[in-house]
Amino acid sequence: MSSAALSLQFPRSDVAQIVFNDPRRGANVLSQGVLDQLEQILDQLADRQGLRGLVITSGKPGIFIAGADLREFAAAESPDPQWVQQMCRRGQELFARLSKTPFVTVAAIAGVCVGGGAELVCWCDRRVMADGPKTQIGFPEVKLGLFPGWGGTARLPRMIGLSNAVEMICGGDSISAQEAYKMGLAQDLVPPDRLLEAALSLIDAEAEHQFYLQDRQKWQRPLDITETELAFLAATGNAYIQQQTKGHYPAPVAALETMIEAASLDVEQACRLEAERFSKLFGTPINRALINVFFLSDRNKKDPGVDDPQIKPRTIGSLGIFGAGIMGSGIAAAAIKRGVPVVITDTQEEALRQGVRKALEEASYDRQLRGPSTQRLLELAPQLQATQLNQEVAGCDLVLEAVVEDPEVKAKLLAQVEELTGPDTFLATNTSTIPINRLAQALKSPERFCGIHFFNPVRRMPLVEVIRGDRTSDETVATAVAFAKRLGKSPIVLRDGPGFLVNRVLFPYMNEALQLLQQGVSIQEIEKAATGFGMPMGPIALYDMVGIDTAFYAGSVMQNAFGDRYESSPILVDLFKRKWFGQKSGRGFFRYDNPKGKPEPDPEIEQLLQRHVTQKAELSREQITHRLFLPMLLEATRILEDELVRDPRDVDLGVIYGIGFPPFRGGLLFWADTEGPQRIMSYLEPLVDLGPRFQITPVLERWAKSGQRFYNILD
Repeated sequence: MSSAALSLQFPRSDVAQIVFNDPRRGANVLSQGVLDQLEQILDQLADRQGLRGLVITSGKPGIFIAGADLREFAAAESPDPQWVQQMCRRGQELFARLSKTPFVTVAAIAGVCVGGGAELVCWCDRRVMADGPKTQIGFPEVKLGLFPGWGGTARLPRMIGLSNAVEMICGGDSISAQEAYKMGLAQDLVPPDRLLEAALSLIDAEAEHQFYLQDRQKWQRPLDITETELAFLAATGNAYIQQQTKGHYPAPVAALETMIEAASLDVEQACRLEAERFSKLFGTPINRALINVFFLSDRNKKDPGVDDPQIKPRTIGSLGIFGAGIMGSGIAAAAIKRGVPVVITDTQEEALRQGVRKALEEASYDRQLRGPSTQRLLELAPQLQATQLNQEVAGCDLVLEAVVEDPEVKAKLLAQVEELTGPDTFLATNTSTIPINRLAQALKSPERFCGIHFFNPVRRMPLVEVIRGDRTSDETVATAVAFAKRLGKSPIVLRDGPGFLVNRVLFPYMNEALQLLQQGVSIQEIEKAATGFGMPMGPIALYDMVGIDTAFYAGSVMQNAFGDRYESSPILVDLFKRKWFGQKSGRGFFRYDNPKGKPEPDPEIEQLLQRHVTQKAELSREQITHRLFLPMLLEATRILEDELVRDPRDVDLGVIYGIGFPPFRGGLLFWADTEGPQRIMSYLEPLVDLGPRFQITPVLERWAKSGQRFYNILD
């Protein structure tokens, strides 16, 4: 039997093989239609005599099964809990058939196997995995506000132990084939080209010794674990989850509680409990928000950055970098780590030496070693060439400047680089605030120039802003986007404008924090409101991390561009004059002169703030939250009005990846849609008198009147 997504083959007369290979998709996913096809095949095999085994494989290189079809999930508006439970039970009962066949079932896994795909292979008797970096298995459902619903929480603890299962399911991270083998999830590791051969050998061995039948019985029963062990795991697991999620993500806790409670049940009862608990998470605002973030990321991976499908990016085979400071060395590390040779230069010999050292250490960092891997460092060192001769970058395909944030210095350098390089070399700037059109004025070929703005620290920040000037060509943009993706980043394309996207949305938030301080609101109240909303840190701590001096200069750019909406704060000026620049100087809004460099309250700051209090306002936590985040929303609607982004989704991806806007809110515009026009307008009404920064924008008015969303997650 063959079908659109599955085919049934027989590598031997006594062995069946189900091959997942949906020709309509780049990855195999478990839609309801695919489940129907699987059911039909299992029905056919149930009537076949003489089978010793079944092998499940994938026909797609690098992909086994990428999970359930999330578009079906997203399409379920306000789902009925009973319907959700039925959906879970259908999947559980279908997959459970793999553990009840009169022959042994083996999953032969090569590539990514996650979500529903991981659940399916757990219902097989045995698993063989291709030994290589592309093969991994995991349960990422908690990152979507859910947990496994097709038997994963019931089956996995019985196979690899409750502690291992809790770590995999509640953490949501995939593990390698080697890790799966060590914990007993995989029974064999083989080269990819021997996968089917190994599966057939395993079937023969199991058919002869029938050890799999003993495991079938064992995995049906309750777990062999004491109440004391359960209580300890529940307490420690819950404490760790709360520490990691700050209570904003309910799915990991729900998964933990479900597995703890199901430990004393048989697998059938455990599956029913899983379905019941799953239904309480499915379709919630957090679930829908996190699914939206998944779609934002998925769309970005497929977006070439230009609308013309005929435009093809050029391959960047080498990168030249001017400036070996924090940004230059970070970009160099990201490039050589992904196989792009780098030539880096700096006018200061010591800065160049330190930059090369930092780049190599960062690129060769090994998490298990908690430091650089000597072997990896030796492999990468030849990819990084340091020089103080500008001519050395002449042969690079792309040259990027990451020097001081001074328009005159950057423009002069870019003009010099253009003279050195050939007509096919692309030029880029890593500026965070200076208009691209201004820097392009010094160039003879501005069509080959754009902004490629990485964020600090480069190793951790996934966002890259690709900024096109008025004369930047589509080929340049497409090449910059493809290059950023090659480095593992998520690029969004913007039209030129002060602050681009991230800083333009971020500065209203940070500036409003200073306005609140001038109204007598304490640092602690502001920080708690921000982190309570879900931000990774409050705006005051962010000032210290970014640097008071950096914020001062960037704020001047924003004030010159949008003066009516940006009120200069004397607090920032005062700190700047004192050279209290934040973490870099050991003192800012907080002190950092303790041995661990942790932020500590500074009594002198309290005295400084009191001198700048212009009025005393008693504001609730909710009012402070509105003051901080509504200016961001309003500025985002102005960005839409100015058509700086190609799609509203780019705003939400930008604020999540570039600012740390809480993913469980789905993005800035998605949050507004979730709140709804009536609430948003009611939040803004008492704030309009505070000035132009709270003025209702035309885009917001049209949104409120239309009743439509800023975008639809199924578009």
